Amino acid sequence: MIYVGIDWAEAHHDVHVLDEAGESLGHARVPEGIDGLGRIHELIGKHTDDSDSVVVGIETDRGLLVQGLVAAGYIVYALNPFSASQYRNRHAVSRAKSDPADAKLLADIVRTDRHNHRVIAGDSELAGAIKVLARAHKTLVWNRQRETSRLRSALREYYPAALEVFRNDLAHGDALAVLERAATPDEGRRLSLSAIRALLKRGGRQRYIDARADDIQKALRMPQLEQPATIVKAYATVSRAGVRSIRQLNAEIAQLEAEMIETTEQHPDAEILRSLPGLGPTLSARVLGEFGDDRTRYQDAKSRRNYAGTSPITRASGTKKIVMARFVRNDRLTDAIQLWAFSAIKTSPGARHYYDVRRRRGQSHSQALRAVGNRLVGILHGCIEHRTHYSESVAWQPIVNVAAA
Repeated sequence: MIYVGIDWAEAHHDVHVLDEAGESLGHARVPEGIDGLGRIHELIGKHTDDSDSVVVGIETDRGLLVQGLVAAGYIVYALNPFSASQYRNRHAVSRAKSDPADAKLLADIVRTDRHNHRVIAGDSELAGAIKVLARAHKTLVWNRQRETSRLRSALREYYPAALEVFRNDLAHGDALAVLERAATPDEGRRLSLSAIRALLKRGGRQRYIDARADDIQKALRMPQLEQPATIVKAYATVSRAGVRSIRQLNAEIAQLEAEMIETTEQHPDAEILRSLPGLGPTLSARVLGEFGDDRTRYQDAKSRRNYAGTSPITRASGTKKIVMARFVRNDRLTDAIQLWAFSAIKTSPGARHYYDVRRRRGQSHSQALRAVGNRLVGILHGCIEHRTHYSESVAWQPIVNVAAA
């Protein structure tokens, strides 16, 4: 066996090769791209012709370089950068750091401690595509939230009436249509009912148009504190720019969501995921994309929960014991599971009972929701392992009986 550490960067990569005894067999700095991958193969090929005897450590699980290493048949470990940084102190107490030294460090990690780390998952191409679409979709949702927060902040400074009437969702078509036309308090006061109704229709509203138009007109004509005209004009320019950005993001999110859902429906696990309570088309895509579909990736339900970051961790020393939430985790997956659990307690009697029992024991809303999410991940694992759809009685009845006893 030979062990290869690759400290990757955008323009170049540092590579270090070790034998089983930890002796250096060679090192190099290679460029990004085909030439760099060819240099890596050449460096490895000097010492072995068997790709199965090559173990690679690298601090990422995606990208063209990683795909090239996997395609070559090497055993590739994706090492968490935080985990790798903890090994650094074991090798150098001076806290010195360099890219070539990090490459050697990564090779040493897979040489001595690879049993404590995870081989890159062999997810299908379809699962990879779902992950790409789901992450891009969520990123745009986060971007829209930031733009909405900026718009809300601007309205608070000069247009409190608009903020009051649209406070529930500034990204909604109602708010965008009205604010683009009436971005100042004076323009808002001068809007007639017929004009507001036309704007609401343009924004996509189809029901309760008259009632909503009446509410908007009354709110915009309420007395309010105002900034000087010059400042109001400046804020109005900022608000209109924000409205245009949010409208564009809405269109991009809708397009990505449609593509993501269509792609997810082609996956053989899609029906199983959709059978679980709280997992709609969007959340099921995000959960599937982040978990992947490699059947060998998770040894058991506990392993899947650990990866999801829902299972608690324990810190014990002597008579002191602390149980706390995991903070080093896949934030995108954690976010999806939190939303999943919140939806599940509204649709699943078992999930709701489990949540209520946790709350009666003194747990906070977040703690109880995290416990529900942890349980749902275990249920998902069982459904996928046995290729069965969700059953409310099988999933929750034993827990409900124990809690009620």
